[in-house]
Amino acid sequence: MRRRMLLGWLLVAAAWPAAGQLKVCESVPLYEPCEISFEISEAEAAQHPNPYVSVELRAEFRSPDGGRTRVASGFWDGGRLFRFRFSPDAEGRWDFRVLSNLESVNGKVASFQGTAARTPGFIEVFNTRYFRYPGPNEGHFWMGDTFYRFAEVPWETFTRYADARAEQKFNHVRGLLLGWEETARKVLADPDQPLIEHFREVERRIVYLNSKGLIYDVLLGGDQNELAELLPDRKQRERYVRYLCARYAAYNIVWQGVQEFEEYPEGRKLLKEINGVIKEWDPHQHPRSTHTVATSSPLVEDGWMTYIVQQNSAPSLASIDYELHGMPVVNAEFGYENSGAGASHDHHVSSDEFRKRLWSMAMRGHSTTYGNTGVYGGRKFPVDLKYLDAPGVTYMGHFHDFMTQTRYFDLQPYYRVEGGVALSLQYTPYLGEEYVGIEYIVYVEEPGAVDLIVPKNSYDVSWFNPIDGTWLDQKKKYKGERFQSPTPDNEHDWVLYVRREGKKESFNKKYYLEARGVKLKEVEAATSEVPYEIQFPDQQALTAGQTYEFNATLTKSTRAAKQMLWVWNGEVAGSSKARRIIGTEQFGQFKIPKNLADHYPATLSIRLLGLDGAGHLYEAFKAFRLEKEADGQ
Repeated sequence: MRRRMLLGWLLVAAAWPAAGQLKVCESVPLYEPCEISFEISEAEAAQHPNPYVSVELRAEFRSPDGGRTRVASGFWDGGRLFRFRFSPDAEGRWDFRVLSNLESVNGKVASFQGTAARTPGFIEVFNTRYFRYPGPNEGHFWMGDTFYRFAEVPWETFTRYADARAEQKFNHVRGLLLGWEETARKVLADPDQPLIEHFREVERRIVYLNSKGLIYDVLLGGDQNELAELLPDRKQRERYVRYLCARYAAYNIVWQGVQEFEEYPEGRKLLKEINGVIKEWDPHQHPRSTHTVATSSPLVEDGWMTYIVQQNSAPSLASIDYELHGMPVVNAEFGYENSGAGASHDHHVSSDEFRKRLWSMAMRGHSTTYGNTGVYGGRKFPVDLKYLDAPGVTYMGHFHDFMTQTRYFDLQPYYRVEGGVALSLQYTPYLGEEYVGIEYIVYVEEPGAVDLIVPKNSYDVSWFNPIDGTWLDQKKKYKGERFQSPTPDNEHDWVLYVRREGKKESFNKKYYLEARGVKLKEVEAATSEVPYEIQFPDQQALTAGQTYEFNATLTKSTRAAKQMLWVWNGEVAGSSKARRIIGTEQFGQFKIPKNLADHYPATLSIRLLGLDGAGHLYEAFKAFRLEKEADGQ
């Protein structure tokens, strides 16, 4: 019956006139776009003088087994031309039907073949905190770079950049889809008639990035409330986001929201809104997050986010955010390397400092993204490709080579170590009681003694130099449960690698990817168990925008408590505003953010999270009356 109906549809399609005639790819490899296009008649064009606003266009794609239907929006590509793009994820015939207020195409059906994949596919979140490719069921090691002006620089500059980064083993590029303010204002000068040529050029560049194995991390808008000001009406924003999904979702991308969402007065509301549109109109469900001043984790509870983005180099926030939330963390700005182009911010750091922050964040479970002040295209920096081969790129390459020979998609922070910060893979066998150790990585930023506790066994031991990528292998295996050793020298940072090589290789041969499931840490809030209390602020009322002394006092003097990492959070119950990070140290002068409450006075909850040296997570609360900042301050 189904075949007779499809045959009837195709016979009708053969008789269609030129107007509304679908041009469909015959076949396409999995995870690559099938292009479907048509032109409308002059009469329909007259009925829709602004098709970006008035034309409704979508298609329903049915998988070869008939078990799944995915909906994709179509888009206007200038003149009388319209397109659909859809990337199949299963081999076989995909049938689709068009639904539209254009009579010439409404109800039309066609099909195309999905053929064997030429790429690993679109990345997806798996096992709570990691990324993988769906096709070969292999891990995805995030190796990101920042190129804000990717849509604005000359084509020759862009291709030189992309060619270099692909050769240097990067696989992500994050950039501003609209460009900086001047370009963005031109593109969306009329919110109801965007500059189609700009989006066509962005598309050309995404295609080129993908051809080089580079995934585009999409920033839909800039900072300083840009997107809300360019598109002040909700309908305009919905139309814009739906257009981006229609045009770009069939390519290899991930979504990164807007730049520094905290600078949007209604940032939480706006991101929930636009990601609701993405969830509805991205048929491939690419990972979703947003860029941030500190961390996007306050938005996790809104339900649309699938991975966290940080702009942070504080070990406390890095570790606690990771342990608190069940999703991957991508650190997009722990530091930009200044290798000669100059610095304008505190996180523009030397090449050595960049390397240290890179390894420190990775050992706390983060995926990482690079940036160089000479290349990234910030507001105050021109793009100068002479910095493409900066020392930080070499350090990223060594980091990539080291991590990809491990089971990076199984590693989690490990706390039974002194002298460094560590990741490990160890598991409890089915019905077993004791851990089995597989591999341990310890980053030693300050050279000296390392003390690592492991399950008793025999281990291979090596030291890795993160500066030049060389290895020092220990000739004899270590046998025992407490490995103690100084670093090979006291000149620079080192990486200790302790593993059972045979056991690791046996896991690599298994048909399933992960060796263990992820179990989130429980937060201990009982007053009798929390080893600290909030001492300051000690007044009853605080004022938004003002700075106060904060201090936590330890009530237990255990070794683990003395190694506590701290994060101060501020939140107003019932407010539409997101929770904000106030501080990342045990004590200091911290500022109360202005944009925390809808109305004043309000009740401000200060939540102090602590992660001790044994990996136990605690929290303490204190409530304050929050007053509005005085006018003129």
